[in-house]
Amino acid sequence: MRKILKWLGRLAAVVMAMVLVVLAAAYGLSAWRMARVYRIDPPVPVVPNDAAAIARGDHVASIRGCKDCHGQDLGSATFINDPLVARLSGTNLTPGGPGGKLSNVDLVRAIRHGVAPDGRSLLFMPAQEFSHLSDEDVGDLLAYLHSIPAVNRTPPANRVGPLGRVLFVAGKIPLLPAEIVNHHAVPAKPLVATTAAYGAYLAAACTGCHGPGFSGGHIPGTPPDWPDAANLTPGPTGLAGWSEADLKRALRQGIAPGGRALKTDYMPVRVTKNMTDQEISALYAYLSGLQPKPRGHR
Repeated sequence: MRKILKWLGRLAAVVMAMVLVVLAAAYGLSAWRMARVYRIDPPVPVVPNDAAAIARGDHVASIRGCKDCHGQDLGSATFINDPLVARLSGTNLTPGGPGGKLSNVDLVRAIRHGVAPDGRSLLFMPAQEFSHLSDEDVGDLLAYLHSIPAVNRTPPANRVGPLGRVLFVAGKIPLLPAEIVNHHAVPAKPLVATTAAYGAYLAAACTGCHGPGFSGGHIPGTPPDWPDAANLTPGPTGLAGWSEADLKRALRQGIAPGGRALKTDYMPVRVTKNMTDQEISALYAYLSGLQPKPRGHR
């Protein structure tokens, strides 16, 4: 028995040493990648200042998820708070916070490129979904940001935990958007209409959870007990048989065909409910025209 205990002790020591080596390597590599500086001087679209543009910018912020991470008043919100993974809060974008003091160049750099004023990548900013935003949408969004009242709120400092760093280095978490965004993307020029083309432009906001192929599956970087994202393609495991009215009810009320309640803690109905009838019709036209795929192929 003594020999067995001794052997188990040595095994535990070896395992602990290996864990420490992995953590040290993950910390060093992640810190090196986080420190990388990107030299980006983006052009700024025309920023209008009329009431219609400000209202449109408010709408863009609502349907693109800005208020999910930065708070409904854009004064910041904590959207990840797990000591092992990360504690991340959206910047206070109002005049009462640091985001409200950014120039238009700084804001465009952050929105389209995921890069901070000091040139380093922002953390978990989904710039890869915003890089093709049209000049009109970005201009209206900036007009809205310049119109909001000050909120005096200081979020806790962002930090990435040991598991978060390991998952990041292993390619499981898109922590640094500047590494994956297309910095040469050309802004889209969508015709706002009830068309699949406009639906494709809107659907870019869905790719973070449902994948670039919209077939869903486990969302990268989320805990194992998180539900998989739904298959949005018109296949048997997806939206086959869904009508436009079904999609509208799901996006606005969180209810699927047959009365099944969606898990709105994960499916952001709080965001999608703000879409207009025209936007939902365009999104339906796009999704219903996709090639059916098995669920989980991202």
